[in-house]
Amino acid sequence: MSTQSIENAAASPSTIVVPPVRLAVDTLAPHINRAMNALDAASREVGLEGSLLELVRARASQLNGCAYCVDTHSKDAREAGESERRLYALPVWRETPFFTARERAALELTEAATRLTDGHVGDEVFARAAAQFDETELAELIWTITVINAWNRLGAVARPWPLG
Repeated sequence: MSTQSIENAAASPSTIVVPPVRLAVDTLAPHINRAMNALDAASREVGLEGSLLELVRARASQLNGCAYCVDTHSKDAREAGESERRLYALPVWRETPFFTARERAALELTEAATRLTDGHVGDEVFARAAAQFDETELAELIWTITVINAWNRLGAVARPWPLG
C-alpha cells in the first residue's frame, strides 16, 4: 500500500483503501499475456455448467488469496445464477447442505489441486471426482482448476489489476 493510501486511511476510518497495482505483468510481457488469455479462452470452451465452474474459480481464488479473482468470480457466479447464500458458504462448503455431490466433488478436487504443498491429490479425492464427472468433463475440470490457479498466482503476487 502506498504511503498516501495509508495516510488517507489513518486520517479517515471510512476512506476506502485501494491497494495499488504492484506490477502490470500483462502489459510488460504482452506476448505471455496473449498466450495466457488464449489458454483461458480455451479452458472456457467446455461442457460443464457455468455456475459450477465459477464456484471452482471462486474457491481456488479464496484459497490463493487473490482479491481480484475472488471479486471477479463471485460476480461471475452470481451472473451464472449462484445465490448469495451459497457464495457466502463457499469457504465452509463441507459443513453446509447447499452443494450437490457433483459440486462437492469438484470443490474437493479444487482444494486438493490448489493445496499441492499439503500433499499430492489423493486417489480417494480423484475417485470421488471421477464418480461425478465423465472423463472429458474431468479433464475440463482439471484444466479449469489449473488455469485459475495460474491466474491467482499472477494476481496474488503482482497484483496487476485494480479492484473496483
